[in-house]
Formats: sequence, structure tokens, C-alpha cells
Amino acid sequence: MVDPLEPALAEPSIVQVGLRSLCPRCGARTLYVGMIKFAPRCTACGLDFDAFNVGDGPAAFLTLIIGTLVCIAAITLELTAHPPFWLHILLWPPITIALVIASLRVAKAMLLASEYRNHAREGRISAVDETRR
Repeated sequence: MVDPLEPALAEPSIVQVGLRSLCPRCGARTLYVGMIKFAPRCTACGLDFDAFNVGDGPAAFLTLIIGTLVCIAAITLELTAHPPFWLHILLWPPITIALVIASLRVAKAMLLASEYRNHAREGRISAVDETRR
């Protein structure tokens, strides 16, 4: 746990958290326990990673973005080199899967860091919102 009398270390940036899988509070490399599975909490400072709701947003965005880039690359290859169709079948699915999985780790970490920095919480209905119904 963090000693309250110790001077606080600078928190890593959102990009540093994403690229190096750092805890957004203390900067320790404790964010993941698997390839894309978050640890339950930071073993260095105790930050509860389960309290953050990253969800499927990063996977959906990455699939669309990387799918677009792979389609552009496949069309470019087809129009310039005219390879046989079986080469496209062998080439593009593994590249797409590898890129999505590799970038998913970074995107999930950056979203968690963003939620931590902005104190994001589940949506609530305030008293003002209820009177407008």
C-alpha cells in the first residue's frame, strides 16, 4: 500500500499507461495478468482495476479502424501486384487478428487510464433530470 507520508510520484501519462501497461496511479507494471486481461488490483498501490468499466468499446473501434486499413492494403495489393486470391485468404485474416489483439492491449489500458484521470463513474440521474421528464 502507499504510505501517505511518502512524496507522491508523478502519475504516468495516458499514452505511457497504454504503451507500457502501467498502473495509472503509481506507474508500476501491474495492469495485466494475461494478454488482454486486467489484474484485479495493482499490487504496488492497491488501485482496484475491477472498479473501471472498459467494456467492448476498444474492440469495436479497433476492429473498424484496423479493418479499414487492412481493406485499403488488400485493395492496394490487388491493384498493384495482382496476386492469386488464395494469397489474400492466407495473408489478411492473420494480419487483421494480430493487429487487433496487439492494439487491444494498448487501447484498453489507455481507456482505463482515461477513466481513472477523469473520475468516470456509472451514469446517474440527478434530481434536476427527473423533473424534466
